[in-house]
Amino acid sequence: MKKSLRVVWLAGGLAGTLWSVQPTLAQGSEDSQVQLAREYERKGEHDKAAFLFSRLRNDEQTAPNILPDYLAALQGLKQYKEAEKLLKRAIKQRPREVALGVTLGQVYVQSVDELAARKQWDKVLSQLTLEQVPAVAAEFQHLNLPDWATRTYLRGRELARSETEFGPQLIQLYTQQGQTDKLMVETLRLVQDDERQLPFVRNMLQNSLQEDKDFAALEKELLGLVQKNPERPVYSELLLWLQVQRRDFTGALVQAKALDRRGRTEGQRVLEVAEIARRNKDYESAIQGYDYLMREYRSSPYYALVRQRLVQTREEQVRNTYPVNVAQLRSLLQEYEQVLKDLGRTPETAPVLRSMAALLAFQLDEKEPAIKLLNEVISMPRAGLEVVDQAKIDLADIYVLRAEPWEATLLYSQVEKSHKDTPLGYDAKLRNARLSYFAGDFKLAQSHLDILKQATSREIANDAMQLSLLITDNTAMDTAGVALRDYAAVEQQVFQNKIPEAMRGLDALLTKYPGHALQDEAWFLKAQLLRRTGDYPGALTTLERITANPKYDVLSDDALFLAASILEENVQDRDKAQQLYNQVITKYPGSIYGAEARKRFRKLRGDVVN
Repeated sequence: MKKSLRVVWLAGGLAGTLWSVQPTLAQGSEDSQVQLAREYERKGEHDKAAFLFSRLRNDEQTAPNILPDYLAALQGLKQYKEAEKLLKRAIKQRPREVALGVTLGQVYVQSVDELAARKQWDKVLSQLTLEQVPAVAAEFQHLNLPDWATRTYLRGRELARSETEFGPQLIQLYTQQGQTDKLMVETLRLVQDDERQLPFVRNMLQNSLQEDKDFAALEKELLGLVQKNPERPVYSELLLWLQVQRRDFTGALVQAKALDRRGRTEGQRVLEVAEIARRNKDYESAIQGYDYLMREYRSSPYYALVRQRLVQTREEQVRNTYPVNVAQLRSLLQEYEQVLKDLGRTPETAPVLRSMAALLAFQLDEKEPAIKLLNEVISMPRAGLEVVDQAKIDLADIYVLRAEPWEATLLYSQVEKSHKDTPLGYDAKLRNARLSYFAGDFKLAQSHLDILKQATSREIANDAMQLSLLITDNTAMDTAGVALRDYAAVEQQVFQNKIPEAMRGLDALLTKYPGHALQDEAWFLKAQLLRRTGDYPGALTTLERITANPKYDVLSDDALFLAASILEENVQDRDKAQQLYNQVITKYPGSIYGAEARKRFRKLRGDVVN
């Protein structure tokens, strides 16, 4: 019989991952008996397969391309003694293929001899060489024996005389088993030895750390390592990442400053953290970061951007602090003017002109000067297409304010066309969809939204999905969408900053359509408007209509989080706010507000490290 030298992967049975480079039966010369036996085993006719395999010569039975099928047939018949003999013969013939010993131990497990299995696996580990560790650990993992796989890698570490050998493999095992204490020790040991492993370590920690106590324990450990090893930036990098994950942006700024000084990156790391804080509406931390950059890095290439961002963040803070302080808005306009005076009216400062226009039109009801500013951007020499089209979207929004939908949709459509399949183009399409929704043309709105649900921008795709669901849910039974038309009209009034009119519209809707599916949406919107006008008791009472009613389950976590925010930020009732944040965490573990609720709960409890 011819023999060939090739790599064979054993398939089936317990030896699914075993492999070897050995002389095997040549594929072309396998007789019909072997092929028939394999076919019987494939069909689950173990007795017929075992009978045919038993008629082969001993060396053929243990060949790598036959052993797995023969072994599977014996296991299927529960002939564990025969399986044991077969494996022992294979081990004797191929002693260096130590993974066969792992399979033998599993045969003992199947025959309910746990003691023999443990002895067999201990024997395998005692005879390991460093080169054999990966194959043996892989076989243990294939057999769903992660503890033994871990022991294998730890034995390999002893053989290598290295505390970090097989670190990535152990990290993956600890992650799969939820052994966070060991995971943290292993990850810190790994980055200490090889800083290039930082991206891998961050990824594994992100996948495995879920509990607050685990985040807190890792943060405490990292703070100690940063203090003991100030010359090792890897610990500051990991601590910075962790604090951003926990939304502790004040702490993250401390690490970013240290990394900027050490790496001489002219404030880039602080700017990154400040931008993240601003996007997460932690305005105080963002302003702190921008202030620091303005003081310390006046010659930085980011200086002009920082000047703009600082005023824009202050404006966001004012607009999101209810009721809005008009005097502060006027003061911000003067700050914007000073920025333009210092930096000039150029395409680079176009965002300042846009911010001023939005403030004038939406907050101070001064639409004409706002339109003038935006037209200045649109006609600005050397202004890029992106800058111009952003200003066109802003201008279209103001036309919506002025109840001129045709002018608005014309501009939105221009941007859609010039920025096809880009975030800016998707944003314009979403606004066009919203315009159709305001007008009560739900079919046209839905046609836009169906495209946007596949948008590459997650935020736009989510907004499109929410509006699409609102339309679908409220036109399923009421195909004419009569109640939804009234609700859309109210939302348009909110967009136009006509708050008293919107409040009256909501009250009329709630009276006109009792028990309608839109009621929870209407109550929630009313609570938001009451907060904007400074009626905090009214907002809280309205939110209780949602949280106390089981049928409003979809918006219950939204309502609970908003109530907690009002209690914390506006009413200053920290104890009650803490209770509600805790309810968000415990009652709605999958809520999108979960991470922020945990952060605020810890802050109110006093256990956040800053």
